[in-house]
Amino acid sequence: MVDFKSIIKEQREELERIMMHEHIIDREALIYAQKYLSYPNVLVITGIRRCGKSIFSYLLNKGKIFVYINFDDERLSSIFADDLDSLLSSAYELYGDVEYIILGEIQNIKGWELFVNRLRRTKKIIVTGSNSNLLSSELATHLTGRHIDVKLFPFSFKEFLLYNNFSLSKTYTTKEKARLLQLLEKYLSLGGMPESYKFGNQILVGIYEDIITKDILLRYNISKNAEFKNLSRYLITNSGTEMSYSRMGEILNVGHVSTVSNWIAYLENAFLFFKVERFDFKLKKQYLSNKKFYCIDTGLINSIGFKFSENKGRLMENLVAIELQRRKVADKTEIYFWKDAGNKEVDFAIKKDTKIIELVQVTYVNSKIEIKDREIESLQKASKELKCPNLKIITWNYEAEIENINYVPLWKWLLK
Repeated sequence: MVDFKSIIKEQREELERIMMHEHIIDREALIYAQKYLSYPNVLVITGIRRCGKSIFSYLLNKGKIFVYINFDDERLSSIFADDLDSLLSSAYELYGDVEYIILGEIQNIKGWELFVNRLRRTKKIIVTGSNSNLLSSELATHLTGRHIDVKLFPFSFKEFLLYNNFSLSKTYTTKEKARLLQLLEKYLSLGGMPESYKFGNQILVGIYEDIITKDILLRYNISKNAEFKNLSRYLITNSGTEMSYSRMGEILNVGHVSTVSNWIAYLENAFLFFKVERFDFKLKKQYLSNKKFYCIDTGLINSIGFKFSENKGRLMENLVAIELQRRKVADKTEIYFWKDAGNKEVDFAIKKDTKIIELVQVTYVNSKIEIKDREIESLQKASKELKCPNLKIITWNYEAEIENINYVPLWKWLLK
């Protein structure tokens, strides 16, 4: 018989040990998430495995009496939905009649949604998970309109600076700017996964393997393991490269386009990648056009991708794509790339409501003379076609405003 009390107590002690001995910072999304815990409800926190969801949940309940149960624990792998009441009773015996309940990776238990639906009537529930589809589809069925979603990303650059005890300010000295650039180099290499700051990029290999194996191959019963792993590594290696499902199928010798499409959906559900569509005023043409796929973390690109040369420009573009994804909920924007028939291209076209409100190029340069003419020509062509005067080029460390184009250093843009 499973000793529920011991498991719950040990999980809580492990979480509190981390809080006591590790360098923990407040995450930017805390303020946004906290306002949704003011009344009985279900707060759903999703994000890639090991991005800090459990610690985030703990911080949300800091100073409160709460129950924490993590179902990504092999000792709970054999339980069923019928056992959840007994598990909760054990928690009540330990902590009393608590108001807040954190349920980590509960999608591992079939039938969990009915249990949560019953609990949310009297308790404030936080559900965390590393698979967006399993959580969203089941909650949509049983908790329509009764849950709030918060997507937790790996550390932002601002959070990385706080982790490294760098004081944020409105202005910086020359010495501080030099330190900022050093830290940006490090952030570009390590990415935003908290454990990489303690153990280096090598830990990301293990996290990646867990995601591929536990969150995808086993969960979706994929038999073509080698082909699937090749697809995932191909996407990481070519993050930000325009591609089609059919072309990927040919390159990787995967028989059907639908198989490629499904496999990529699984990778997106596990938060390893996100898709950026090519902008077109006609939705059908937009749907049929090539896509770009960006990895959720630049550290994973450096650890897993096949490297044949250093390409900081590509990493910068990926980092900007991540930050745009992070901001789009608050900004209520949609992110696209733009390309015309003559292959002029703009990295990001930012849409709000019915208009493109900003066009952004990303390039690894330190001076105006290094910027290629085609970058500027593409911006100007897109500006005319999309009727968007707000033009920006994100550089490594060059700042100016020339002929209606705003040149801004990456570190400054990330901290705005």
